[in-house]
Amino acid sequence: MTRGLSGQSPANVTHHLSGIDFPASRSDLEQHAKDNGAANDVLDVIRQMPDQEYGSMADVTKGIGDVE
Repeated sequence: MTRGLSGQSPANVTHHLSGIDFPASRSDLEQHAKDNGAANDVLDVIRQMPDQEYGSMADVTKGIGDVE
């Protein structure tokens, strides 16, 4: 179930964030995903997440869930 995530599952998005150091801003998440070879559709999901500081992967997953 992708729920408006441009065909991307939360697991696919978080896969591209593997190894990121927290806390991380949305722009940090985007850059890390780019560095890990994320496609534009994954980056688009990250860009739509709330612009805030994320303290853990659980926070990121919640942010992905806020993308509709």
